[in-house]
Formats: sequence, C-alpha cells, structure tokens
Amino acid sequence: MVLLLLIACATFYTSILIKRCMDFDPTITSYPDIGDRAFGTSGRILVSIFMTLELYLVATGFLILAGDNLHNLLPDVNFEFWGLGIGGKQSFVLIVALLILPTVLLKKMSILAYVSASAVLASLVIIGSIFWAATYDGIGFHKSGVVVNWGGIPTSFSLYAFCYCAHPVFPTLYTSMNKQKQFSKVMLLCFLFATITYASIAAMGYSMFGSEVESQITLNLPTGNFSSKLAIYTTLINPIAKYSLMMTPVINRLEERFQSNSNKESSFSPAIRITLVISSVIVALTIPFFGYLMSLVGAFLSVTASVLLPCLCYLKISGTYRKLGFELVIIGLIVLMGILILVTGTYTSLIEIIRHL
Repeated sequence: MVLLLLIACATFYTSILIKRCMDFDPTITSYPDIGDRAFGTSGRILVSIFMTLELYLVATGFLILAGDNLHNLLPDVNFEFWGLGIGGKQSFVLIVALLILPTVLLKKMSILAYVSASAVLASLVIIGSIFWAATYDGIGFHKSGVVVNWGGIPTSFSLYAFCYCAHPVFPTLYTSMNKQKQFSKVMLLCFLFATITYASIAAMGYSMFGSEVESQITLNLPTGNFSSKLAIYTTLINPIAKYSLMMTPVINRLEERFQSNSNKESSFSPAIRITLVISSVIVALTIPFFGYLMSLVGAFLSVTASVLLPCLCYLKISGTYRKLGFELVIIGLIVLMGILILVTGTYTSLIEIIRHL
C-alpha cells in the first residue's frame, strides 16, 4: 500500500507538470508537442514512440482482460469461423474487438467522455460485487500469504506504474476541456478515486485468496454465484469504455501523418482505425499473459511516458534545472525512482514472459 501511494503521488505530480508544460506555450496541443518544445525534433520522435507503444499495448491489454474473464465464465464455449475452429479465449477476444470497433470509429471526444464515464460506475459495481461474494457467498476474508515477497517488489512497482499510465492522453483531454482551469482539480479527483479503487480491490483480493490471487481477481471468483457473474460481466465494461480513449491519441498521430501526405483524410480515417483494432487483436492473441504484459508495459513504457518524460520535459521547458531548489529535488527523486523501476521491472517482466511463452 505504501508503494502504491508513492506511485500515485509521483504520477499525480507529473500530470500537473504536463499541464504546466502546456501553459508555457499555447501552441502545444499534444504530448509529442511537449517533447518538441523541450528537445526539438528528437524529443518529438522519442515522446511519440513511447506514447504510441504504451497506449497501444494498454489497449491490447484490455482485450486480453476481456478474453480471460469471458473464458473463465464460459470455459466450454468454442466458435467456428469459416471452417476454422477457434478456442474460447481467442474467440472472446475477437468478439470483444467487434464490440469495441464502433467506439473506435467515433471522432468526438465529448461522446467518448460519456462512454468512458461508464467505467467509473463499473468500478464501483465490481468492488461491491467482490465484497458481496466474500461476505455473503461464503468466501470470507480469512486467507493470508507471505507478508513481504521481496522478489515480487519489481513486478509490483511495474504494475502500480501501469495503473497510472494515462499521461499521454492528458494533453488531449486538457485541450478538449471547456474549463481548463479545473484540470488540476479533475486530476486530483481522478487519482484519488483510482487509488482508493486499487487499494480496496488489492486488500480484498489478498484477504480473500492470499498468495493464490490471480492477475485478475475475477478469475478467482466462483462462477456459479450471481455476485461473481456480475463482477465478471461488469469487468468487461472497462475494456469497451476505455479502449477508444486510449487509442485516440495514437489515431490522431497517424491521421495527421496521412493528412500531411494526402488530402483524402476522410477516406483514410476509418481504415486507420480498423487496422489498429485488427493489429491489437493479433498482439492479444500472440501474448495472452495479462499480468506479465501489463508489468512490462508499466516498467518500460508507463514509467518512461508517465514519470520520466514529464519530469525531463518540464525541467527543460521551465529552466528549473538551472537552479537548485525544493522543486528540483522532488523531481530528481521522482526521476531516480523511475529509473530504478524501469531497470528492475523491465528485466523481471521480460524473464517471466519468456518463461511462459
């Protein structure tokens, strides 16, 4: 819990640094613009690469999450497409991708905001369902495990970083807000809600299943109870609601690139969006390890895009690095923590993925 709170505070602070970077130059409208303002073309390219990879793999992780939960709920279901038999988990990934596709084709952020807001309600329903399953369906809060698993610290840090990995989306949200002065308050509310949600599920998962808890707690729930089914089905709302929001900055970058080379923006846009969904489905089917993939994303991409790059860009744009002060010390400590997670978490995650392939 201490580590979770530490990551939450650090990433909340870096979200404010992104806002400050944008306030220095009103022409900044995206995350790559911040990199360009700080370090020129090389900064734009670096930020674009990490932003795109992170958001793309996070969205892909949503597909894996949905496939895992549906397969857990309906383990005996198999499908056949054009004479080709497809296993349960793989077929569910395809079905969820088809459900998500219409939201990806939406272009208005205002509509996506309402779609994404449903994930907030879904999170509350999931917490309530899990609590009900433990309290009234006989699971209880009696399990325990190793008090401190030191070997799991790098993975924990990596997963915590993944939990707060939406920073590349923040510039898009900031420019889309009608009342931009309230951005800091919105961030504080979002980070508080997210941290309370994560901490609640973590505490319940550990006390309900101990060290046997899965990478997704819904995979531990007995599928025969109504509360468990409600939690699992509600979990599916998050991928459907958040997938398009995570993909929007990636789509915008690609559309701008094609638009600069062609005047046929309207014809390229649907093809780009559909191609992105198809490619993420292929990745989800190739690397179906939700926990390890998210750990890798958190350690290598989320830490870089949500911790290191906001700090470094702010130091360069603001000139804070020129004088020693309290702010510089805080940012320096955050950068050191980020580098530590980046090195240890990436190594641990890659080893686990290779071992399970």
